[in-house]
Amino acid sequence: MVGPQYDLVGNPLGAVRATFERAAAAAAAESGGSDPVAAFRGKDWGACELFRSFLFEEDGVDKVPVLNASNLGLVKPNTLVRYRGMVQDMLGNEYYIGAFKDGSTWRTNKFTDFPPFSMPHPCDFHLWERHLFHCVPAPGQNSWTLESSPGPDVRRMSSCLATELREKRKRDGDNDDMDVSENGHEESPLLCKKAKEDDVHVSSSSTEVADGVPEMNGGDHHIPGSSFSCLVKVYDMPDSQVKLNDVIEFFGVYTFDPELATPSDNSDDIMLDLIEDVTVQLPPSKVPRLHCLVWRKLSPHDFISRSPVVEPSPSILKGIRQSLLSHLTLVLGNDELAAQCLLLHLLSRLRNRVDVVTVGRLSLNFTGFNRESASIFGNQMYSLIQKLVPYSQTIPMSIEYLNTATLQPRKDKSGRLVTGVLQLPQGSHLTFDETLLQTGSLTSKGVENTMLLKNLMESQKVDYDFEYYKLDMPTDVQLLTLSEGKSNILPSDLVVPFRPSSVPTINEGSEELENWRWYLATVRSLPQSTEPETYQMIQDEMVSAMRDDRSLGCSELSRWLTMAQIIASSFGEKSLSLEHWQMVKELERLRKQRL
Repeated sequence: MVGPQYDLVGNPLGAVRATFERAAAAAAAESGGSDPVAAFRGKDWGACELFRSFLFEEDGVDKVPVLNASNLGLVKPNTLVRYRGMVQDMLGNEYYIGAFKDGSTWRTNKFTDFPPFSMPHPCDFHLWERHLFHCVPAPGQNSWTLESSPGPDVRRMSSCLATELREKRKRDGDNDDMDVSENGHEESPLLCKKAKEDDVHVSSSSTEVADGVPEMNGGDHHIPGSSFSCLVKVYDMPDSQVKLNDVIEFFGVYTFDPELATPSDNSDDIMLDLIEDVTVQLPPSKVPRLHCLVWRKLSPHDFISRSPVVEPSPSILKGIRQSLLSHLTLVLGNDELAAQCLLLHLLSRLRNRVDVVTVGRLSLNFTGFNRESASIFGNQMYSLIQKLVPYSQTIPMSIEYLNTATLQPRKDKSGRLVTGVLQLPQGSHLTFDETLLQTGSLTSKGVENTMLLKNLMESQKVDYDFEYYKLDMPTDVQLLTLSEGKSNILPSDLVVPFRPSSVPTINEGSEELENWRWYLATVRSLPQSTEPETYQMIQDEMVSAMRDDRSLGCSELSRWLTMAQIIASSFGEKSLSLEHWQMVKELERLRKQRL
């Protein structure tokens, strides 16, 4: 039986070089030897497709170690890893020597910071570019999402690595004059020394952090509260494909180059001359490097370890809906109206923007809360939300918090983006606790933070400060406010007086939680439509309602339509019907009875 052609996890750069040299030789034969690698600029010669096939067609994803703060010292440099993170800052492009001619052979430096072979001077070479992204763990990411795709046991792998390295050092002691790479090429002593510096040394117990690997990067003031970030280098990608605050899973080569960590006096090193000054601000001793081979944007479905069905059907969705609604009612002290509104809120998402109008949002304000009830029902509600959505945070709306918190992301003098509380991934959930608000004075920063929150609530935009100008960045965040009376700071779309009648004991099963997560992710992704006849009948109903109640405005009627569309989706229906419209009218009647 023939084994695999490449060790894609243990030696990804070997596969990259082998496929490049094969493609370059084939291109040279076709072109008659005239610059065969010019066509590879900004393109894949087959290496990325090889990894993509391994990951997604041969079920290789679970074989790739996850790079995170807990195993950073256990992952061997120059191996394939995967990293999930939010794009916190986009650092522009970096030029590098993508290919150079070594005698009669073309070699590549792609997916590395330094050439794997000594570059002759002078030589023919091609200058390529790559995108730089500073990525951090997604703010507010809940613990259940981290268990959805754990990867192999890195500690067990590092234990095997320790034995391998001891044997390698024994062999190195026998022959220090010349090493041979896996491709059979002789390497110079200088390069061999560098390769040995890159090796990870793991203790026999495999629990000590390896020497010469990046330390925890919690000291970076640009990401307060974050303990781990990564500088990701992405190749051959159009500029608009990745946006700020996207949550992405990167598969690539983890590198640690000691030469990058300290200034070099070697004026002949062309690669060092091309490396951007980002190295000074994000040194490898603090921030590991990842050279991306394959990437994919993550949706809520990607965090669900097992889905109950492949294709959602209305009958299945209705059953899960009833189960979730019953549990929400229990959590909210048997307040059925509050549970219905909370379900619609959790299913809402921004579907469209028309000028300054946002379509699909449904922020919610529960009134009637005080500190005591917030400590009971508010905590139970937030605990459940943490178990249902990928990203959630709670914000204490006290005078002290408003006056001191850094909510706004901003550029500093170095050009780096300093994160703020409101730099969030799409689909995040924020719970504001206004029961902590007492009489006091807001400072200028407090007023600025209040305006930022109000702008987020009304337009689903966050104001970023880029030093010389400010830019409204669109977002999609679910906003829930708990307050004693109607919030004046955070004007919500839907205000519901909270009326609990009991204090229950809450317990959720893991299978139930999996079903509810799948239900929320599935319903939020369903398309929405309205038949022309139904839409006309609803318009007539709106006109009639405005005639009967002059206080009704366009914003309230728009909210009714949004709620009706969400109700239709909650039952697995893709089209709005009059029945769903009547359900909204009944909810509104019950709600107004409490006002």
